[in-house]
Amino acid sequence: MTSPAKAARIDELLQKAQAALKATKWFECERLGQRALELAHNAGDFGRMRKSVLPLQESRRQRMQLATALRGTKVKVLTEPLEEDHKLPQGMFMLQPPLVGADARRVRLRALQREVPSLVLCREPPTQLGLCPIVAIGLLTVRARIDAPEKPAAPTKEWFLWALEQLGDAAIGMIDTGIDAVRQVDTCVCLLDAVPDHEQLHTTLMSLCEQAEVEMREHPPESMPDAPPRARQGSKG
Repeated sequence: MTSPAKAARIDELLQKAQAALKATKWFECERLGQRALELAHNAGDFGRMRKSVLPLQESRRQRMQLATALRGTKVKVLTEPLEEDHKLPQGMFMLQPPLVGADARRVRLRALQREVPSLVLCREPPTQLGLCPIVAIGLLTVRARIDAPEKPAAPTKEWFLWALEQLGDAAIGMIDTGIDAVRQVDTCVCLLDAVPDHEQLHTTLMSLCEQAEVEMREHPPESMPDAPPRARQGSKG
């Protein structure tokens, strides 16, 4: 059970996240929602986890819209690391070799830190079948092999958004539905850390949190002395 002090802290973060959302401060809302989710996850408080996902999902949806809203927005292809002092513009970024998934994560986190609306993908060398592997790095690695864009050197906005959706779908497919919901929640949190810009992945986490609440009520940990302790991992994304 969540301690009163920790519950109060999470509730305070959620209230601030809702206020930021109402004030259209999307980045502030995302930071607050992310922190609330981490604290609730570490406490095994699935009800507050579910509540944390709502402002997180909405703030990210708004950020994604801003990233693609500029008229004539094109996908920027990057093949070299950005300098630390590089002024990152808003928009869509496709990283490709020799850059790797870890580079894409750094670009994404830098954009969040600087409050620049952006979407970031990383593609790997094509497969022998001509498919285009896309990858995201986080607490878990997510990879999907999809159809390449018609013009690899100039992927369209439509292909980019489709690819991002395919990556999130691949993440959902990595969740082992044969294990208990509590452990599925752990997996989903790790996947969301790698692929934060996928609406259905947020919805999946909320559903799993609801299932985990039921599990914990029906089978509290103290009733299962032989069960191994649950490894909790906070999200970094």
